[in-house]
Amino acid sequence: MIEATYKKGDRVRHPARPEWGIGSVTKIEVVTRDSTTDLRVWVRFPSVGEKTMLASVAGLETIDEQGFGSGIHTRPTVTDIDLAKGGGWLGAVSKQSADNIMTALPGEATDPFASHRKRFEFSTQLYRFDGSAARLVEWSVAQSGLDDPMARFNRQELEQLYKRFIFNLDAHVLKLLGELRREKPVIDQVLLTAPPLAVRTVRRLQGMLR
Repeated sequence: MIEATYKKGDRVRHPARPEWGIGSVTKIEVVTRDSTTDLRVWVRFPSVGEKTMLASVAGLETIDEQGFGSGIHTRPTVTDIDLAKGGGWLGAVSKQSADNIMTALPGEATDPFASHRKRFEFSTQLYRFDGSAARLVEWSVAQSGLDDPMARFNRQELEQLYKRFIFNLDAHVLKLLGELRREKPVIDQVLLTAPPLAVRTVRRLQGMLR
């Protein structure tokens, strides 16, 4: 059973790697594995070039002609907010500022229907954006939904917004650690594949809970 359908030329975003930007589907191939039909999709992203992935695993988010995505955890982008200033069906989000979008955590990190472990795993992976020059750009692409955030924000603005994002992320992870306090093996297991900044931050936050 094919989990998702795409066509050549579709614009898509990888939900687990939003820093890749919005890519274009260049090729689709039907494959069968373990008696299950799937799609192998080739996507060319602006920042990392062409990537090949299985549709059922990647869960690519399709972007419409206006640049709006569809998906359970899709949230407004900076472009959405800018367009909403003119009214229309996006008026409901027009009160949100671009700054709020840039400093908010992705829905997967706060999803109340996901397990504590799943939220913790996703949240720790956000620390791959460690604030270095290259990662700052990747983070800004992921947060803004723009292929070139520097056309919308200057570097100083991005650095300040990143600090606010990390502050929010630290507070969120501290809360999760409190909820996982009696599940230390789960925390340790997640940290085995977490970015270095996540490991250092979690250990520091754990110290605050003692």
